[in-house]
Amino acid sequence: MKGPAGEEAGRGPLQPPPVFLERQSYRRRRLMDAARLLPLMGAALFAVPLLWPTDEAGTVRMSAAITYVFGVWAVLIAVSALFGRATRQGGDRQIAQEPER
Repeated sequence: MKGPAGEEAGRGPLQPPPVFLERQSYRRRRLMDAARLLPLMGAALFAVPLLWPTDEAGTVRMSAAITYVFGVWAVLIAVSALFGRATRQGGDRQIAQEPER
């Protein structure tokens, strides 16, 4: 119901209408946000061996640290590939749904 000067009931003249985002574009944006945070998460995970307890000599087994670092590296590659595929598929769906002009 509209009031004076075209204002809707319950909303003042200075309040903008609510923003509606389609579910697919919202999901794609959140995936892109998560992909942007991936390097920070990777840096934190790469720093974890620095926090490991040391033995009597004050060292960490090098084989364990290297295995951990390469494992994290492989997981980061796989996760970034999944994020890339998911955002690309979301973009393809959006393009397919747009009507031709």
